[in-house]
Amino acid sequence: MKKNKTFNMRKLVIRILLLIATVIFVYPILWNVIASFKTNEEVLESPWSLPAVPQFDNFVRAFTEASMGEYILNSFFVTALSMFFLLLLVIPTAHAISRFDFRGRKLLHNFYMAGLFIQPVYIMVPLFLLMNNLHMLDNRLWLSLVYAASALPFSIYLLAGFMKSIPKEYEQAASIDGCGYFLTLVKIIVPLARPGILTVIIFNFFTFWNEYALALVLMTTDEKKTIPIGLANLMEVQRFATDWGALFAGLVLVLIPTITLYALTQKKLTEGMSMGGLKG
Repeated sequence: MKKNKTFNMRKLVIRILLLIATVIFVYPILWNVIASFKTNEEVLESPWSLPAVPQFDNFVRAFTEASMGEYILNSFFVTALSMFFLLLLVIPTAHAISRFDFRGRKLLHNFYMAGLFIQPVYIMVPLFLLMNNLHMLDNRLWLSLVYAASALPFSIYLLAGFMKSIPKEYEQAASIDGCGYFLTLVKIIVPLARPGILTVIIFNFFTFWNEYALALVLMTTDEKKTIPIGLANLMEVQRFATDWGALFAGLVLVLIPTITLYALTQKKLTEGMSMGGLKG
């Protein structure tokens, strides 16, 4: 009986702590959403109150005058292209490392794992100089390739863990049916590793969508900049224009895709990352 009381008390304390943490994390987002519907006077004079009349034109100004719509389209384009390049590279690489035994496999595996400790910001200066010499700056295609290359090590680590767990009998059966390596990968391995591939897509979507440093250095034309750069520019402009409603509306526009995607896929994301880590 005493153990049950101790256990229930522990669960109560954990729930209270989780509730407090939820309030701490959710409140700034909720405040930002409310502020996006306020006038400048309401933001400055009564920041904690609800808006008297919702100001939907804040979103119109953020979307048109601040070019947030153009920045959002650029981010969607760069993110989608980066994801295409990443999957094109990571699926066959993870398949080869996890399913085949060849000379140099362990060295190749360790080479990719070493990449986990190299962040793009560490090599930003030589990367900028290299791309400048090759005339690759201010190009969304090359920015997407840089994003994909930077995400390769972790994605290979995660996806290889899933592929290692697939029984060899599936490949043997496919071989008997006349499938070569490519057809086996496409028809057998990829469908069975779908949870891992989905986890790679979701995780890297957040990374590519929110990336700031590389986009700031490698993109110079305003029309080609992504949403983090556009948001920073909007913050600087609205700071002196005192259009706080448009600034908070721009923040909400940036949050909508990431929050929506996470709300729809957070269970698969957390399960997939833990499964991939355990299997790897």
